[in-house]
Amino acid sequence: MFVLPSLFTAAGIGAGFFAILQTMEAVQSGVDAAQKLDWAALAICFAIPFDALDGRIARMTNTASDFGRELDSLADAITFGVAPALLALVWGFHFLPDAVGQGMAHPIVQVGAFVCFLYLLCGVSRLARFNISHDPQPQNPGRMDRKYFVGMPIPAAAGLVASSVHCFYGIPIPYWWLALLWIGLVGLAGFLMVSRWRFWSGKEINLARTQPFQLLMLLAIGIFILIRFSRGVLFLIALVYMFSGIWARAAYSWSRRRRHRARLLGAGASDPASAAASGAADHPVESARE
Repeated sequence: MFVLPSLFTAAGIGAGFFAILQTMEAVQSGVDAAQKLDWAALAICFAIPFDALDGRIARMTNTASDFGRELDSLADAITFGVAPALLALVWGFHFLPDAVGQGMAHPIVQVGAFVCFLYLLCGVSRLARFNISHDPQPQNPGRMDRKYFVGMPIPAAAGLVASSVHCFYGIPIPYWWLALLWIGLVGLAGFLMVSRWRFWSGKEINLARTQPFQLLMLLAIGIFILIRFSRGVLFLIALVYMFSGIWARAAYSWSRRRRHRARLLGAGASDPASAAASGAADHPVESARE
C-alpha cells in the first residue's frame, strides 16, 4: 500500500519527462512541431489528476510519509515547473524569427526567456513555501468551512500554460503582439503562485463514500466532456480558476474598504467632534489653512 501513492507520483514524473522530450523534438523538427508541442501540453494536463490523487490516496490508505511528500514536491518541480517553462518558451518565442523581423523578434525572445525563467523560479519557490508552511493563511480569508491554497498552486499554473498551447493545436505563436500577450500571461501565472491570495483547494470534496453513484455519474459526464471538447474546456477551466483567485482578492479589498467606510460613518454619526478631528487628521494641510 505504501507503494501505491508513489506509483501515481512516478506517473506524473513520466508525463513531465515525456513533455520535455516532445518539446525538445519540436525544436529539432520544424515540420510537425505543432503536433509535438500539442502532445507535450497534453502530457502536462494528463499529469495534473495524478498529482491530485497521490496525496488523497496516501491519506485515505494511511500511507502518508516524509519520503512521499518529498518525492511529490520534486515531481511537481519537474512536471509543473521545468516542463511548462520550456513549453512556454518554445511555443511562444522559438519560432518567432521565421514570421517576424529579426530586429523585433530578438528582444521579444530575450524577454520571453527571462519571464519563463521567472515562472520556474516562482513555481519552485511556491513549492518550498508550501513544504515549510504548516497552517498557511491567505491575506484575504474566505469561508471558515472551506480550505484554501495560499497562492495559485503550481499544477494550476502549469495547466494554464499547457491548456493554452493545446487550445491552439500546438501551433507556435506567429505574431509579435501575441507573444507580448503570452509574456503577460506567463508572468501573471508566476506572480499568482508566489502571492498570498486564496485559491479554492477542493479538499472538502469527499471521495470516500460507500455508495458514490452520483459522484461516478458526474465524473463520467465530466470525462466525456473533457475528451470530446478538450481544447476549449481545459482552457476555460484554467482561465476560470485563475480569475477566481483574482476576483476573490478584489472582492475582499472592496468589502474591506466598504466596512472601513461604514465604521467611519458610524463613528461620525455618534460623535461629530471625533469625526471632525478625524477629518482634520486626514487633511492636515487644509486644516492648517482654515
